[in-house]
Amino acid sequence: MTVDFATVADPFRSELLAHCYRMLGSVHDAEDLVQETYLRAWKAYGQFEGRSSVRTWLYRIATNVCLTALDSRTRRPMPFGLSTSSAQDDPLTQDHEIPWLEPFPTDPAAIVTERESTRLAFVAALQHLPPRQRAVLILRDVLRLTAAETADQLDMTVAAVNSALQRAHAQLKDLTEDSVTEPADAKQLLDRWMTAFEAKDIPAIIGMFTEDVVWEMPPYPQWYRGPEMVAWHLANQCPAVPHGARMIEVEANGQPAYGLYLRDADGVFRPFNLQVLEVRDDRITRVSSFFDLSLFPKFGLPSTA
Repeated sequence: MTVDFATVADPFRSELLAHCYRMLGSVHDAEDLVQETYLRAWKAYGQFEGRSSVRTWLYRIATNVCLTALDSRTRRPMPFGLSTSSAQDDPLTQDHEIPWLEPFPTDPAAIVTERESTRLAFVAALQHLPPRQRAVLILRDVLRLTAAETADQLDMTVAAVNSALQRAHAQLKDLTEDSVTEPADAKQLLDRWMTAFEAKDIPAIIGMFTEDVVWEMPPYPQWYRGPEMVAWHLANQCPAVPHGARMIEVEANGQPAYGLYLRDADGVFRPFNLQVLEVRDDRITRVSSFFDLSLFPKFGLPSTA
């Protein structure tokens, strides 16, 4: 029975991980909940009657595991969603009491629709929805289940599903950007970004920004808007020195991302943060730098560079 279960269930593990991430906003929590999903499914496999596909059955278990987990968790924000932008005299202070949104390692070969449904802006917007509305929107708009299938997954009526989806759409209407550029379309820009950042060439860095660029750095609640404020931050608060940084390219949330390493006193380059870029019209419109170094192994990044 165990072998049979693994054979039919294991192919869905990666997509269930993405599903739990959309629900929770944390790759760490998502991994735990996928494990819980598979444990519950394995225990119940003997009673599985095949009235739905194994995939649909696993999603039902995973969704309800996530909803149970969300009963005891608050939403995961980004700094941009919490307060007004910071001023130059605001000191940098980390806030570890806030359960910050985390980036998610995505397969560079993922199709565009998969990228869109895990983008940081989209997952951050999902966090504003009540858990059940969040589940309805993901099941209907991301997984493309029918209203009847979604109702069956969540033990709701079709009318309740349609109402929840309508409310979710209304709340998310102005929270996500439609105009995005896939990483492959921005290769020249991204090559220039790596060169400029490793050299700490601030004029070159801010020359790649849009006028409304946002720079945020969880667990720091402070964030900055506009090239001038970001330039001030880089010049006065960023500890990197010219040619004292190295970057390794990865992909997060279907977006270009980099493991940033700074050179220590012993000459070794060690992890500093994980940068996730949002690119629009050949310009960088947002930089989200995550200072949780436990994320580096999740992205296959080495301990030194």
